[in-house]
Amino acid sequence: MDRLSGLDAAFLYLETSSLHMHVSMAAIFDPTTVPGGYSFEGMRNFIGSRVPKAPLFHRKIAEVPLRLGHPYWIDDENFDLDYHVRRAALPGPGSIEDLAVFVGDVNSRQLDRSKPLWEMYFVEGLQGGNIAMVSKIHHCTIDGVSGAELLGELFELEPNAPPTQVPKIEASTRLPTDAELIGQALIQRLTKPMAITKLAWKTGKSVLDVRKLRQLATSDSAKAALPLTAPRTSLNAALTPHRKIAFSSVSLDDVKRLKNKVGCTVNDAVLAICTRALRSYLIEGSELPDIPLIATVPVSVHNHGEDISGSNKVSGMFVGLPTYEPDPLKVIDLIKDGTKGAKEEHNALGADALLNWAEHATPTVFSAAVRTYTRLKLSERHRPVQNLVISNVPGPDFPLYFGGAELVAGFPLGPPMEGAALNITVMSYRGVLNWGLVVGAEAVPRVWEIADFIPEALDELLNAAGLEAAKPMGVTEHRRTINKAKQKSAKASMSNQVSSNGKQQDPLPDSSDVA
Repeated sequence: MDRLSGLDAAFLYLETSSLHMHVSMAAIFDPTTVPGGYSFEGMRNFIGSRVPKAPLFHRKIAEVPLRLGHPYWIDDENFDLDYHVRRAALPGPGSIEDLAVFVGDVNSRQLDRSKPLWEMYFVEGLQGGNIAMVSKIHHCTIDGVSGAELLGELFELEPNAPPTQVPKIEASTRLPTDAELIGQALIQRLTKPMAITKLAWKTGKSVLDVRKLRQLATSDSAKAALPLTAPRTSLNAALTPHRKIAFSSVSLDDVKRLKNKVGCTVNDAVLAICTRALRSYLIEGSELPDIPLIATVPVSVHNHGEDISGSNKVSGMFVGLPTYEPDPLKVIDLIKDGTKGAKEEHNALGADALLNWAEHATPTVFSAAVRTYTRLKLSERHRPVQNLVISNVPGPDFPLYFGGAELVAGFPLGPPMEGAALNITVMSYRGVLNWGLVVGAEAVPRVWEIADFIPEALDELLNAAGLEAAKPMGVTEHRRTINKAKQKSAKASMSNQVSSNGKQQDPLPDSSDVA
């Protein structure tokens, strides 16, 4: 038996009927590279051959009676591949928008905790003959880095890779008894008071170190943003079960051109792009605040010692997004200062502080508190903890194949949080930054507008830095084509209306003049 770490278990305790704690991926494939041709049965069999290599695919949750301790992982003696691998199709030719609707529906439903916590859908009928694989995996089993490692178990480096030696699943000879689970939980509880005392002393010292750093900071922008100081916007609404999805793509080389010119990191550039895109979105909604938005940025702690257990080895820092600032270059400077201060304070507090405190969470109290918080919509009754979550995950710069099908693009999707109904996750692949946006459907119905503002924000930053505009690609190129077609249609409609009324009006701008 493997016990879930405190942080892994916390993702279970956080989940409610409206707050879904799974991560997802919408991967688009070219099936023409599959030896012998694509078939759903072939993909299903390929996944079946990989299931034994990754324990998360064939293990499920075993709760401790009376919830006296964190749950355990056990093998599912009734594992059914056909339950987890499913087939779907879009009305052809399915667009990227149609795929987003399908992914939103998949993400609007919780995973069944009586089974291994994952599902995969093979979606046929996409434009150009492509297929999509939409995966959904509970956050208690995976984080950004371990998710990237999972790619190595599922993907190949060539379409006709030879079959690998796959171990057989060795199911447990018997399941643990309730008495064994309770006994293990009681042993853990006996050592908890001493561990909490030690952790409290360590945390107290770390808090003093953070306080010293804030006193030495030369400006507010050089400090980490503080939770519960975020402005209230339409992003900060209580969640329902419903999700909407949008995608965007920009060139990694264009982002690196910006990074090199202004002297920041790729992550700083990503945050700056988000800031400018959200500024445009908030202006369009007449709700631009005069203080920074607060973004929670997950930070991997996989390299902070092998003694950290669990699938999730992640912490987080709070970063201010100066959407109020009109000067694009000033935005980058503010973000550079802010992320530098956030990293210094995060390190002073201790990269493993979140993991250590999560280890001592009491399941019953934690879950009851979260359910009450969600049911009463308390997130709408106090200053927002944060406005959104932004995560940036590095991916491979070489082609990958799944069952022989070439991966064209992969859009990562993280969970929005209660009171912060927008999650933006970015992953690089073969020179492209692919953006996945997940929102509470009722709170952020115009999510595609945010996605469309992302490439415009990059062009705006490049222009301010004296650089050429970015090259449209992927979803960005597709969306700009659609938007130009809509503008032409609107122009023609207006011209017809003017003609029928016999009145002269100023002509609409040509679509080529519209960003």
